[in-house]
Amino acid sequence: MLPIGAFARIGQVTHHMLRHWDTAGLLVPDHVDEFTGYRSYDPSQLARLHRIVALRQLGFGLDDIAAALADGVDTGRLAVLLRERRDEVAREHALATAQLADVGRRLRLIEEEKTMSTIEMITKDLPAVRLAARSTTVAEQPQVGAVVGPLFDAVAKTLTDALGPGLLEVPVAQYDMGEDGVSVVCGFEYDGAPLPGVEIVELPAEPLAACAVHLGPMDGIARSWMALMTEATERGLTLSGPGRELYVRAEREDQADWVTELQQPVTRA
Repeated sequence: MLPIGAFARIGQVTHHMLRHWDTAGLLVPDHVDEFTGYRSYDPSQLARLHRIVALRQLGFGLDDIAAALADGVDTGRLAVLLRERRDEVAREHALATAQLADVGRRLRLIEEEKTMSTIEMITKDLPAVRLAARSTTVAEQPQVGAVVGPLFDAVAKTLTDALGPGLLEVPVAQYDMGEDGVSVVCGFEYDGAPLPGVEIVELPAEPLAACAVHLGPMDGIARSWMALMTEATERGLTLSGPGRELYVRAEREDQADWVTELQQPVTRA
């Protein structure tokens, strides 16, 4: 018999871990002194300890390890567990590879060009959004700015007349480039019944979007969009849907303190 200290030393695990695995039923000591509670292990249990450590190093949780160690577990079940873990590791590897590339790119900017990114981009999912909105299409991108304000004003007036002042939710715009020009949708988050003069537009949930924050007036937002697109491309992301603008703060007429989140759905290469 091996006392817990010797067994832990040979297996290069801690006493705490052995006690934890005992409580979980993964590795029960061969003998526990009824007076002192001191645990002892049979040398043959080292093989089971190795199996647990190996599965832990593969990233399996305790429940999956228990299933893998269960008497009579079939190879099919083990294969399922290993495939699931393989896919998980592959996702982690892809994420780590992308992070490594981004760190290297930022380091090169600082060391070689003595500069930094002009905008900070993050990736996240976008929830579905239901809008009370108005839409139009313009022939070219420079014409977008002239229609956005009137569209929002028209929707705001309709909602205010119907619901009263102070009930407008967050304003959102969507821009979709197509063969006929730029389709523009402007509206407010809205969960009520349809109203005359506005259309209900459902923006779908997006599993991945490149996002950045533009601070200040709208006359500079094109530069922020360009910086976001450049950053996304350099990170190996592909544009996959219409871009959105979420106007987090848009109150002052001079737009000096406006806060706008740029949201561009993407896919990973």
